[in-house]
Amino acid sequence: MSEPPVSTWDVVKALGLTVEGYELEGHAFQPHPDFLRRTTDIHLLGLGEEGIGEDVVYEPGDHEAAQAAGPVLPLAGEWTLQSFCAHVESLQLFPQPPGYAASVQYRIWAYESAALDLALRQASTTLPALLGRETRPLTFVNSMRLGEPPSVELVRERLVRYPTLRLKLDATSSWDDAVFAALRETGAVDSIDLKGQYVDTIVDQPADPVLYARVVEAFPDAWIEDPKLTAQTEPILAGEHGRITWDAPIHTVADVLALPFPPRMVNIKPSRSGPLRELFALYDHCAAEGIEAYGGGQTELSVGRGHVQLLAAIFHPDTPNDVAPREYNDPRPPDGLPVSPLTLRTAETGFRVTGFG
Repeated sequence: MSEPPVSTWDVVKALGLTVEGYELEGHAFQPHPDFLRRTTDIHLLGLGEEGIGEDVVYEPGDHEAAQAAGPVLPLAGEWTLQSFCAHVESLQLFPQPPGYAASVQYRIWAYESAALDLALRQASTTLPALLGRETRPLTFVNSMRLGEPPSVELVRERLVRYPTLRLKLDATSSWDDAVFAALRETGAVDSIDLKGQYVDTIVDQPADPVLYARVVEAFPDAWIEDPKLTAQTEPILAGEHGRITWDAPIHTVADVLALPFPPRMVNIKPSRSGPLRELFALYDHCAAEGIEAYGGGQTELSVGRGHVQLLAAIFHPDTPNDVAPREYNDPRPPDGLPVSPLTLRTAETGFRVTGFG
């Protein structure tokens, strides 16, 4: 009788980890007037090494409060990666309860990804080497909204400068026939995000059967992400289950198992899983069940973007990963950006992307 496969978490959890202290570093970016993005880097220090993770909580005030409080958590000590992660998950990570429950997972991810980086550095190895896997060239798409009223001009501008760019677009009920026709003409749309699983956010999109029908007809080969299934939309999507993917509901294996029908593809955002063990279990489950995955980001401003790119390059490099280099999130990205597929340059030790090409 063959032995059961060793889980990814089992491979990494025994890494030794010495933490002597930590520091916080804030970042800010305002891509448009209605959206101020703040993040906070967690710098874990020990044995002359530094591990960094990025806190991608969306409420600016949660970052301001954490940065004002400073490094007050009791993190110093001798640990394994497993025991450190368990300790982090037992702590009160917010001075006051956050506005969104998901924020707790995001902050756990920040500390545990920093711990993974530091543990690998202290062990003089990297995640691909430890797992016995390759880092392969990374296929990516550029995720965009078209504004209100919607305009395809920014899409056209990008495709003039980056003619091989592939797109993941947030569809809204304000898209008219001209918008659909112009987008279809580009031939560049790989994914349409219906945002039907978001509640009380600035990107909520109601379950509009007219929109859903237009998406199905206009983009017959594109992935359809996060529809909301209702009595009106289910008949429209009944024949499209093979290209429906899920993002917002996916945190852990339990969420995949709870989907209304077995998925062919899911969007894995590492920060949404929170604990490392949950993320690695999700990768293992998808591999075992033949479920494809693509990576997603959270408008990271620092090292976290490299983290999600590196994980995608290890676990699912050939799918439409929503992990483009950060500058593609600018309203008008500069010239000379790297194109897909993206070859990552990584640090000699740790969990860190240092550049491209």
